[in-house]
Amino acid sequence: MSILLSGDFHANAAGELDFITREELLKKYKNKYNEINTHIILGDAGFHWIGNRLRDLHNYKILSKRHFPVLCVQGNHEPFYGMSDLPEVDIGIGETVYQINDEPFIAYLKRGKVYIIDRIKFLVLGGALSIDIAQRIPVLSWWKQEYWSEEEKKDVFKLLKKDNCFDCVLSHTGPNQINKTVFPWGGDPHRPTPFHEKFDDEVAILNDRILKKIQFQEWWCGHWHKDRYYLDEKSAFGYQYLYTETKIMEKIGNKIIIHNEYGMTKR
Repeated sequence: MSILLSGDFHANAAGELDFITREELLKKYKNKYNEINTHIILGDAGFHWIGNRLRDLHNYKILSKRHFPVLCVQGNHEPFYGMSDLPEVDIGIGETVYQINDEPFIAYLKRGKVYIIDRIKFLVLGGALSIDIAQRIPVLSWWKQEYWSEEEKKDVFKLLKKDNCFDCVLSHTGPNQINKTVFPWGGDPHRPTPFHEKFDDEVAILNDRILKKIQFQEWWCGHWHKDRYYLDEKSAFGYQYLYTETKIMEKIGNKIIIHNEYGMTKR
């Protein structure tokens, strides 16, 4: 069995659903599609925006044509943070998840927790700076939970003292030092100067601190609206940023295998 990974979804605000429909995935992966057991969205799934019920229903209808559930990393500027009555359910992957829909099954993973999905051990992080807030652009809502609480920070470092080896890390933004390496212009090639707002992000800086304490094979994130892969040759850690592209991950023996779209491979 394998796991499909994709970038920010934004409740299909910019047509992101087109990249993950059953028909599109069958074209991209052919026979591999039937082996997908779980879909992970790397933050900013965007479900349950106020006034967005009809769009959500449309998205659910399309997603329900696929045979696997959706698990979401906690992103930034996300309605999930404003919901206090979500049920916690145990789906057999270690920690519980916050369920937001029945059919198709959609839930959010907790940040700072360890999950084992299809034999792959994940450290799940999440959150990031909302750029619209940084730029003082008016928005519908914003929640302080985009940043980690002090209790969450203490808990994750306490966890890492006992267990610091993982197959993969899932987050929304990447570690700050990697973000700066991959996106030296701040992620926007059309801006003449660096886009500092995305770098002045305490979640990314927290990820730097976590990075120093763990061992892993691959770190996966979204947030930057770009598809990039970076291999740190010194550490041999790989960093995958996703947006319009998808990837399939599986574990064979002790090795993580990545399947790119249309059978192309980069690693």
